[in-house]
Amino acid sequence: MWRKCLFLLLCLFLLPKSWADMASQTAYLSKSQTLEEFLHDVPAQTFFPEATGYGEVQEKPHLVPVMKGTTQIGYVFLNSDYVNAGGYSGKPIKILIGVDNQFTIRALKLVKHSEPIVLIGIPEKKINAFIDSYLGRNYTQGNKAGVPDVITGATVTVMVINETIARSSLLFSRAVRSEQGEQTQVIAQTPDVPKTLLEYQKDAPAAGDWAQMLKEGDVAHLHLTVGEVNEAFATAGKKDAAGISESDDPNATFIDLYVAEVSIPQIGRPLLGEALYQQASKYLKEGETLILVAGKGLYSFKGSGYVRGGIFDRVKIEQDGEGFHFRDRNHRRIGDIMIGGAPKFPEIALFTVPADKNFNALKPWTLDLLAHRAVGPTKKEFIEFKLPYQLPERLLKEAPNPDYQPPKPATVKAETEKSESISSSEMTAGNQTVDAVDEEMPTPLWQRLWQAKTVQIIVLAVALLILTLVFFFQDFLAQHPKFYKKFRVIYLCFTLFWLGGYMTAQLSIVNVFAFTHALMTGFDWSYFLMDPMIFMLWAATAASALLWNRGAFCGWLCPFGALQELTNNLAKKLGVKQFKLPFKVHERMTAIKYLIFMLLFGFSLYDLGLAEKLAEIEPFKASIILKFARAWPYVEFALVLLIIGLFIERFYCRYLCPLGAALAIPAKLRLFDWLKRYPTCGNPCQKCAQECPVEAIFPEGNINANECIQCLNCQVLYHDKKRCMHLLEEIKKQQKYAARAKRDRERLAALQGEATE
Repeated sequence: MWRKCLFLLLCLFLLPKSWADMASQTAYLSKSQTLEEFLHDVPAQTFFPEATGYGEVQEKPHLVPVMKGTTQIGYVFLNSDYVNAGGYSGKPIKILIGVDNQFTIRALKLVKHSEPIVLIGIPEKKINAFIDSYLGRNYTQGNKAGVPDVITGATVTVMVINETIARSSLLFSRAVRSEQGEQTQVIAQTPDVPKTLLEYQKDAPAAGDWAQMLKEGDVAHLHLTVGEVNEAFATAGKKDAAGISESDDPNATFIDLYVAEVSIPQIGRPLLGEALYQQASKYLKEGETLILVAGKGLYSFKGSGYVRGGIFDRVKIEQDGEGFHFRDRNHRRIGDIMIGGAPKFPEIALFTVPADKNFNALKPWTLDLLAHRAVGPTKKEFIEFKLPYQLPERLLKEAPNPDYQPPKPATVKAETEKSESISSSEMTAGNQTVDAVDEEMPTPLWQRLWQAKTVQIIVLAVALLILTLVFFFQDFLAQHPKFYKKFRVIYLCFTLFWLGGYMTAQLSIVNVFAFTHALMTGFDWSYFLMDPMIFMLWAATAASALLWNRGAFCGWLCPFGALQELTNNLAKKLGVKQFKLPFKVHERMTAIKYLIFMLLFGFSLYDLGLAEKLAEIEPFKASIILKFARAWPYVEFALVLLIIGLFIERFYCRYLCPLGAALAIPAKLRLFDWLKRYPTCGNPCQKCAQECPVEAIFPEGNINANECIQCLNCQVLYHDKKRCMHLLEEIKKQQKYAARAKRDRERLAALQGEATE
């Protein structure tokens, strides 16, 4: 009863604070987070070294001119004035963007963000370096350069930055042109229409063997040695990377890379074999192209990034200044190249170029190989090598272009009609969405991120379904202790190595803060949908907490919890002595995590950034997300907790985890309690209480649902006829009754025999 009262008092304490903070937060966003405020701290010379200062701030569109004396040389605007710049935290990622009069980006300045992985974990200079890669882009000429190299561990953040820079730059240029009446439309007779077109020569002969295909250009080849790569890094000024070699032998093969366009029959049939070529061609849609990539050597062109991110980030196709990466759904593994004389390759990939890439298989293109070397725990240096490809001349022919007409002089006129401009209602300042149709980005970012992780989403959905079945059929599983024990270890390994190791899908108390602030400052589902794995885990955790308690996540889906349990199991097998605190001491210490949560939550209402820094009480970033590649104090803290966990199972979960405390509060409203107990549990039997990994069973025998992690150990004991005291007594009673019944039957039979005589 007192716990329920405490819960209600906590709600009453926090709600008025939330209401008051909601109003203050809204005022903060509308009054202080403005272009004018940031201009005080960022001089005009940041964007244009030759500038003498800023001009007068304009409200419609919201911008400030950059002046050189009395001459305007460009503009500066705030991205969040034109697009919804909300990041993974739900807070806007605010960037000042400086463009010249032709709308080419001259400089960018990150002025405010609340991204947890950047505040704590990834150095902000990495994000700044990523932002600087947009220098020189002009989005009025299209988004040809694509997304720069993604930063490991901050994929969602950098994708949001890419989206907001591209969209805000495009919308800003439209707004300026519309306001000034300078939006133009060129009236000309289909410019750049060539006189002739290239066509595929269907009756051209095929090459006879591998050597001939290389000689005639059916297959393009790039060979790099370790020494050549070292030299390339050194020439690029990346001396640290130049000094880190994959081999001591400079003549060792770094990579031997081959590429071919196998949708062409004369190339595809010899390389793939007739059966595979026919199968691949059968599913090829109109406008799609098949590209074969094979490689061997010390460097893999595939890497491992596509496993967790769905993108092959080491190779890229470029044509006519536009580039794109392949995704896992466009990939198919192949065992061997079939043509005679071809070498054996450990890596062969068949990629499908989607029709929406507007790839012209008859025109020249290049395969870009991105080579990288780790020069620190969290730092890598990159360098790019290009492998050009063009179909051999024997496979091409020229034909007249029926659409060609001699060009006429172009005329330009101003177009100021309302239909061609962006209305003021489509653009709002601050944290509001721009409802403008952007042909450069036809689908929302979160949808593209979900599409890119289709396979991973299916895997996690199956894992969650299996866990749901475990909860529903726990009585059946608990009756098969050997199978259940093995199953639990396998599931925890999946959670640790796939969910945590590959997908870095670790929930955090920071997510709770972000959700709370989103409710206070304008909730938008798109913030939380940007990471499919985290969203699915939160949905499953919320549902299971209301149905049972926090155990589904804490006991099964938390990678750090799995790491603690697996390492403790190993310690037990090695004979490490386990320590158990007296129950009264243990019970008082469990309150620590609730105090930590309330303190962090209170700080988050005052200053979200400060709360996120204090949330380093969670070792998740150091151990799971960044895999111990952090500054030594963070790694040391995580290791200390794991070492203590070798002696006290799940020490961090029991006493320090604020996320577990946060999840325990709504679990007070749980609908079901399916964990069974006998009347004798706790009096006198203490077997379950002694073996509970988190001491979630009171000496009286009842289960503390706030601390229970649903490991089902007590349910296995509940059905164990060799270890459960209640069942042992029942068996003894049954045996006693059976023996008595047997004696009675024997006595009755004897009496009947005497009567017969």
